[in-house]
Amino acid sequence: MTTIMVCTMIALLLLGFPMMIPLISAAVIGFFMTFGGLGNMDTLIQQMMAGIRPASLIAVPMFILAADIMTRGQSAERLINMVMAFIGHVKGGLAVSTAASCTLFGAVSGSTQATVVAVGSPLRPRMLKSGYSDSFTLALIINSSDIAFLIPPSIGMIIYGVISGTSIGELFIAGIGPGLLILMMFSVYCVLYAVIRNVPTEPKASWSERLSAVRMALWPLGFPVIIVGGIYGGIFSPTEAAAACVMYAILLEFLIFRSLKMNDIYAIAKSTGLITAVVFILVAVGNGFSWIISFAQIPQALLEAAGINDAGPTGVLIAICIAFFVACMFVDPIVVILVLTPIFAPAIEATGLDPVLVGILITLQVAIGSATPPFGCDIFTAIAIFKRPYLDVIKGTPPFVFLLILAAALLIMFPQIALFLRDVAFR
Repeated sequence: MTTIMVCTMIALLLLGFPMMIPLISAAVIGFFMTFGGLGNMDTLIQQMMAGIRPASLIAVPMFILAADIMTRGQSAERLINMVMAFIGHVKGGLAVSTAASCTLFGAVSGSTQATVVAVGSPLRPRMLKSGYSDSFTLALIINSSDIAFLIPPSIGMIIYGVISGTSIGELFIAGIGPGLLILMMFSVYCVLYAVIRNVPTEPKASWSERLSAVRMALWPLGFPVIIVGGIYGGIFSPTEAAAACVMYAILLEFLIFRSLKMNDIYAIAKSTGLITAVVFILVAVGNGFSWIISFAQIPQALLEAAGINDAGPTGVLIAICIAFFVACMFVDPIVVILVLTPIFAPAIEATGLDPVLVGILITLQVAIGSATPPFGCDIFTAIAIFKRPYLDVIKGTPPFVFLLILAAALLIMFPQIALFLRDVAFR
């Protein structure tokens, strides 16, 4: 049965069908082979509906809506100007500012694609003008944007939390440490690159310009305060924090900054609705698929055949990292989380691994795979936004992928990088 399901999915993917079709087709085939017919399909449909029933999933369209509002407004520009005012003048400062701006906007939007657009569009021409190569610039923007997967809010973490039953609030807090670690590693590489290539520095901003930039960015900096401070302080649940972010984004962009007008609401709502529909269809279909393979005990059989159950906690973490990394090179990250998380669930439970640590590692692998050839989703976002050939976009990615893999290895060796803040906040 497993072979038939896998072959069906691969064949449909190669024929160009969207990912939801291979998933539901494999689920229907699995249902037919498990129950000996299709007479009780109501059960499968109920499982699909159960996948989108958890209240915590309400946070997904809320964060998507907030990100869309901010991307069309002034929040990203104000954050970029603040970062540039403080570190733009040091060697490699423009590249470091790009990485830091992606991290900050990721903490505001939770979306890698939104970060590529909002930060990459204004900073790429500036980096090219300053002497950075286009391949380095594109790779920096793509990979730095993936820090948005780790810095809260993170849609990937929400999906993992729903599928695995892990606290989304704990996942959000635990993602801060690894996100900052990756930012530091990228910054060191940017400085070394600028020194080796002798890239010119930017003019140094005066203290009055810095203070002005900070004042301009104070309002957008309220987003991470709402999300992290609200959840940590027990004021909001993650879902309530998402709703508060939408209200705050509307307040900023429509009333305070006046960067958007009432006639922009339709386009924003339409964009959010389309993205949300895709996400929820994938979640529903993925839950049906997960239920079938779990009912047929396919995960247990696969893990036993691979010997992962006997590999111990470290071996299981390494297997998870490899599986998610490779899968995300070819398939949408949300689909990978939906399909692979239930497969590894028995091994995670058997070895007593902390589900929060596992969730952070999975989110990191999703981030790496999303920027890795051949089919990382953020690569194609950059191709569409910057109108550059595929080979130009992927040329500079290997050093950043290496740094991300190194970060994953450090997380496995030193779990407290992720768990320290979680333990302080929730233990």
